[in-house]
Amino acid sequence: MQKFKYPRPGFSNLDPVPIGILQRLIVEAAQRAPGPPPELVVPVPLHPRRLQARGFNPAALLARSVARAVASPAAPRALRRTRSTASQTGLDRVARRKNVTGAFACSVDPPATVWLVDDIVTTGATLSECARCLRRHGARRIVAICVARTPRRQGADRSDCQPSARSESAVIRSTSSAWMAFGRS
Repeated sequence: MQKFKYPRPGFSNLDPVPIGILQRLIVEAAQRAPGPPPELVVPVPLHPRRLQARGFNPAALLARSVARAVASPAAPRALRRTRSTASQTGLDRVARRKNVTGAFACSVDPPATVWLVDDIVTTGATLSECARCLRRHGARRIVAICVARTPRRQGADRSDCQPSARSESAVIRSTSSAWMAFGRS
């Protein structure tokens, strides 16, 4: 994951081995997602400054793989970051939620069923905020597809993500229709 997400600057410096592995894992996660296929596949966006510094959006690259696998359109610009946020690394659940609150806007009116794609989920704060934005603009069912989730630390609170009685996936409580399907963790 580290080699994929943080290569030397620029898309051309990506190592194809981790890309291929992560693309296979995200497609496996998508194939296990509950319900009908999406009408639209949307990546979690980076802020333009972070995108420029990194040279590519890892979530957008993964979203294209998911969209191809399920024969649905990808919309890499459907969501946008309206402000730069601090890195979520090292923040607790409450700080993560506060960090991303109001940080996203919709550039389109989404269809009813949207799959939201990200590389890693920790507390679900970013996915929850993106799902909230999509729901405000008309999406009714948002499925979050991720390659991996971080392991739960001793004593860590992951109350945003609770097992659902209807699936082995987890549901983000604050967005009642947002499901999460994970690749191998």
